[in-house]
Amino acid sequence: MEGNRCHVVVVGGGIAGLAAAWYLRQGGEGVRVTVLDGARRIGGKLFASEVAGVQVDAGAEAMLARRPEGKALAEAVGLGGELRDPGTTRASILSRGALRAMPAGQVMGVPSDLAALARSGVLSPVGLARVPLDRVLPATLVTTDVSVAAYVRARMGEEVVERLVEPMLGGVYAGRAERLSLEATMPAVAAAARSERSLLTAAREIATGPKQAGPVFTTLRGGMGSLPAAVAKASGAEIRTGVTVRELRRTEGGWRLVTGPVPEPEVIEADAVVVAVPAPAASRLLAAEVPGAAAELARIEYASMAVVTLAYPRDAFPEPPTGSGYLVPPVERRAVKAATFSSVKWPHLAEADPGLIVLRCSVGRLGEEALLQRDDAELVALAVEEMAEVAGARGLPRDSRVTRWGGSLPQYDVGHLDRVARVRAAVAPHPGLAVCGAAYDGLGVPACVATARTAAARILDHLDPAGQWHRKADSLTKG
Repeated sequence: MEGNRCHVVVVGGGIAGLAAAWYLRQGGEGVRVTVLDGARRIGGKLFASEVAGVQVDAGAEAMLARRPEGKALAEAVGLGGELRDPGTTRASILSRGALRAMPAGQVMGVPSDLAALARSGVLSPVGLARVPLDRVLPATLVTTDVSVAAYVRARMGEEVVERLVEPMLGGVYAGRAERLSLEATMPAVAAAARSERSLLTAAREIATGPKQAGPVFTTLRGGMGSLPAAVAKASGAEIRTGVTVRELRRTEGGWRLVTGPVPEPEVIEADAVVVAVPAPAASRLLAAEVPGAAAELARIEYASMAVVTLAYPRDAFPEPPTGSGYLVPPVERRAVKAATFSSVKWPHLAEADPGLIVLRCSVGRLGEEALLQRDDAELVALAVEEMAEVAGARGLPRDSRVTRWGGSLPQYDVGHLDRVARVRAAVAPHPGLAVCGAAYDGLGVPACVATARTAAARILDHLDPAGQWHRKADSLTKG
């Protein structure tokens, strides 16, 4: 405590850590915030750079618009006028050798409309015939968490898992349906599974339920990569990059953080700490004081992937690509797991240079580390070959960029929600300590921002038990 000001250190400068810093400052002038990050830049997986002169995201390219936290934060830090809606969300699946329209009414790949599923041609005749058996099969009792694959396969058969669910989950988590938790990755489906015998019926109820107005996704004109800097500036926090926290210890008056090289350590004293780094790093930091949380966090596995961005002259395509892009089921055995036609999906990119077609290819998922060991030139060659075969692109792109995201996507394996509950229960008895980030309640920007808001509220409650700061911040911290 400096005079009447409290010092809070946020460890991690991704969007969760930066949002936590912003929320903390809404508590008033009584809080001084320092953000520490071991990387050379802030933002974590939100990062944009130029490809052929156009600013294009290298990491997450959008956020859910129908969940309020992300948009609300963007608006609060002055980026409301920069929000942009997609020009199209019409996606395809590359299945059985051809691009096929994503079946209408699907819920994370789970079909709800048999006629739409048949029209799409995604499944073989045998796979399609298996799906309606869901209506007559005995109920599949879901009393504990199970994998997505186990439940969907039991109800609708193997092809729905392989050709619809797997590519959807792969696009979000770079993971495998055999391992991913039904409760954590498909909560609406899991809830319906406890009350409906038929998965088709449950999916239809979800798909036809109350809908919010407007598009599902949104982005920023300068890319999602423009959000971290705006949040950092609005937070008023001291931002220190290239600073790795090696140790976190409880003291009589708060917390002590040790940074810097071992021969020349720097000690930072704080009244409270928010740990907003990925699970492996959080585990190491919490090991000394909160070993129970550290042990649980150490069990969260992370997947790696790469994004290959290509910029072609428009006349490289016999016909410009249509739709927002496509997903690729693992059973197709292709290196590219998804492709986004960025300048089609996001009209502002086309406006930046009408003579370009910009697209992004995602490469790698859990268990494909060998593929990601290829050098940048090989990954670009794979993406160029993919675009030639699938989209008819001729010649070489004008520019390319390879961005590697090693160990970047937490895997929400079966039992994930219980694990997160145990982490939070272990942290709860330690005043002035909170955790947030993508390892807990969701990978998207709004979910990360929501965990940041919760973490900041916990810290403010500790520093200001009378509630004066917290009440002042209430209107800003409610998304």
